[in-house]
Amino acid sequence: MMATMSKRKKGPASRKEILAELHGSLERRYRPEDVADLVLQALEGRLTRHERVVLERAAKHSSRGTAWFSSMSTDYARPVGGARQVAAATRLFGKRAEVDPDDPESLLEFAASMGRSIAWSPARTDFLADRLNRQAREAAGMDLSKRQYNRRFRMLRRVSAKAGTLAVEQDKRRLLMVGVTGFAAEVPLERFTADADAACFMAYYTARRKLRREFTLSGRDNPFDEIASLLLDRCTNRSDWWMIAQVRTSPDVLEHLSDQERGVLLGRWSSVLRQSATMLAERWRPDTDRESMIVRRGHDSTTWNNLAVAYNAARAGWLACLSALNALELLDAACPGKVMRLMAADLAAWHRSTGGDVDPNTKVWSALPPPWQVLDGSAACTRADVESACRRAGLDPAASGWTAPAPRRATAVFRPTPELVHGVTIADPVWAALLRRAGVFSGGPVKEELAADAEHGLRSGVVASELPEKSW
Repeated sequence: MMATMSKRKKGPASRKEILAELHGSLERRYRPEDVADLVLQALEGRLTRHERVVLERAAKHSSRGTAWFSSMSTDYARPVGGARQVAAATRLFGKRAEVDPDDPESLLEFAASMGRSIAWSPARTDFLADRLNRQAREAAGMDLSKRQYNRRFRMLRRVSAKAGTLAVEQDKRRLLMVGVTGFAAEVPLERFTADADAACFMAYYTARRKLRREFTLSGRDNPFDEIASLLLDRCTNRSDWWMIAQVRTSPDVLEHLSDQERGVLLGRWSSVLRQSATMLAERWRPDTDRESMIVRRGHDSTTWNNLAVAYNAARAGWLACLSALNALELLDAACPGKVMRLMAADLAAWHRSTGGDVDPNTKVWSALPPPWQVLDGSAACTRADVESACRRAGLDPAASGWTAPAPRRATAVFRPTPELVHGVTIADPVWAALLRRAGVFSGGPVKEELAADAEHGLRSGVVASELPEKSW
């Protein structure tokens, strides 16, 4: 479905309203050029001529207030709550109870409340072992047939199961957001709007970090581009550097924090590191080839890769805080490694066809124990182990980010956000929407009813990026 940016309100919005929208963008997927347009409005009258020129160069590509649309969603998928299950249970039991269907704990409390009438509890949900027989139902004073009792028991099991699923999906989404924005989404609106310069940097920088990956042999652009640099330079000693550190854990930001603040941030990153590692361990498949990390049929590569992004971001933040606290010697005892993403087979084949080899980082990953085993104490991995694996792979352990914060990369030059379909750049958003509906570049079969139209578009040259032969 085509996603459009919301239209501007009639009349100029106030600075407070603009900052509120920028705050909302932290957990959504606004294009950087759309954020740049909002930043121009939020900082109206405060920008130098040079700053305005740089921002306008990006904002001219904004879709805000125009008829232009993008086929790409402006939000991340959100977990579906339990409203449907609550409504069905309410009809079946013939009574109501206070419940927040988007809160797993509230759903369980709702189920327990409903379950009292049939002696059901969230701890006793096994359909074979925990149901009451006729004698037990009669002893409990239930005037229900076996069929009606079973219907209620099954319904409460569904509500309980939904609560569990919802909790997992919410954890996955939170970790995804931490992976691409740090802790930005957890910054309160009041604190965000109190410092316009810091707020504008956070909104733009996180928009850059949320750009989709392109199907390419070259690496990703540095999210810290010329506009992010310009906005960070506007921040002064009076700025809210603790808030800025929630999205950029780098030496130039951490130097503005106290040791206590660095310690708190270290603890937050450590918590995410362990949670994401635990969830990765639950999803690790023993049949995965650690030396290639090529995705296989049946792999949930999206979940794995999102969790890997969260883990690696947490690990980088954790190392940065350790370095700022002069505590990197702790790695001598335990140094959990990075986690590699799963790679599409056609991208790996394309890379090999051009003379490329396996990423050296993947070689290091495959030579070390899985990080979740290091973190739970079931496997040993010291800094010396990591350094040895890096040397065998031809990497500098510190410069590559395995045993120290990665060095600062060159500031990127802004370029307009490409229209992507599964990482492939499409020149026109209308064609992009059709190709996405048809399933082109998805790795699966193309929908038969749209195949002819899709092939016509491909033959017409709507693909703007370089691709291997017959990639679709």
